[in-house]
Amino acid sequence: MRMTVLYAGQRSPHAGWAAIDELALILARLFEAELLSPATKPSSPLRRLARRQKLQFFPLECAGGDVLFVVARGPEDLAMISAIRDVRGKFNTIHAFVTDSYFQAGFCAETALFDSITVTAHDDIDFPARKFGIQVHQLYQGTDALQWAPRQAFAREIDVMSFGRTPPGYQSAMTQAFHRMDSPYLYLHSPLGNLSGPTVQVERAMLFKLLHRTRISLAFHLLIEPQGERPRSMMVTSRWLESLLSGCLVAGRRPVSRMADEMLDWAGSTTELSAVPEEAVHELQLLLADEETHQQQRRRNVRNIIERHDWRQRIQCLCVLHGWPVPRALQDELQQLEALAQVWQD
Repeated sequence: MRMTVLYAGQRSPHAGWAAIDELALILARLFEAELLSPATKPSSPLRRLARRQKLQFFPLECAGGDVLFVVARGPEDLAMISAIRDVRGKFNTIHAFVTDSYFQAGFCAETALFDSITVTAHDDIDFPARKFGIQVHQLYQGTDALQWAPRQAFAREIDVMSFGRTPPGYQSAMTQAFHRMDSPYLYLHSPLGNLSGPTVQVERAMLFKLLHRTRISLAFHLLIEPQGERPRSMMVTSRWLESLLSGCLVAGRRPVSRMADEMLDWAGSTTELSAVPEEAVHELQLLLADEETHQQQRRRNVRNIIERHDWRQRIQCLCVLHGWPVPRALQDELQQLEALAQVWQD
């Protein structure tokens, strides 16, 4: 089967999307597929004035094949297929994985050219199916557990860590409590040096090395102190999976959704903090004072992510969904995941 994988990551690397871009990299490697990333055209002043901000791309050279698969950060990335001239004539089928599928305004006219897409939430199926008349399936986000899971237990010298978006009220309370010299606890936040650019992948490894040495990782759903005007969703984002995979206790405000209930359904997967940031600080201090009771939970967190939420398991689902042959390399790596999960049995 000849496959081409299209994604934004090579041309526009961003720390917030690195986990999603890894799906494209794994998929291309396992299927020995062509991997393409179109360059975005600058938006013209006229388009900005008219508020027509649909992404436009420079043309890509592509011979075509059996399958074109788009790994889309959001629905707007579905427009990447416009970079391939006569895309429907060059490929037998066109499919996509859409991450931020709740963002309905991002779905573009090119969506109608797809045979099917997957969305991350069950509630997101109806809109694109009804508007564009295509098949829409649900598939949860994953992570590259085989690459990033710890191979051994490390000393966890970072007490609390937050990375990416942290609600300002909680951030203020944490820094005031934990950055004091008379506090015994170390709070590390925003450890990434660059959000975008060529160093993103190098620093991604650094992030996981920090998480492997962290006791509690903070995570808050997107409706806590929201910033900006874009719609939000009660979705399980990358930080939840990456923190659990690293053996952290995950504390914060868990999404209230079917997605969270199904993806994070094992005992102790998350710890809910108070809606009052100052009270949340006290709750974290109580957790930190009781480290001995948490060792089994750490192992349970790592094992559950390896067994259930690796990208290879999602690719296996795509093979069933689209009738693709399962590559030998995928079978081998699924077996490696099973062996790795055994290392983290309770």
